[in-house]
Amino acid sequence: MNDRRIALRFLVSGTVQGVGYRFFAQRAAARLGVAGYAKNLRDGRVEVYAIGTETSLSDLRRELQRGPAASSVSGVTAQSAEIEPQSAADFSIEYDD
Repeated sequence: MNDRRIALRFLVSGTVQGVGYRFFAQRAAARLGVAGYAKNLRDGRVEVYAIGTETSLSDLRRELQRGPAASSVSGVTAQSAEIEPQSAADFSIEYDD
């Protein structure tokens, strides 16, 4: 069992904006002990940047694929990312400038 923390950037597509998706992701991350953030992208997707163990990130991906009841997730892609120290303490919802 590997407890080392890694970072992944998930890009979630489908009907995922205006349906409480970021708040759903925040609750799921808190339950799983994952840090990072969720934010809407201009192209209609949601970006979820997550820091956790391999197991917790795998569990988070499953939750992101399911999404909240009002959403319709068509895909979740993941790519490895650098750990951003400013995002490592908790999970927040980010807003575009």
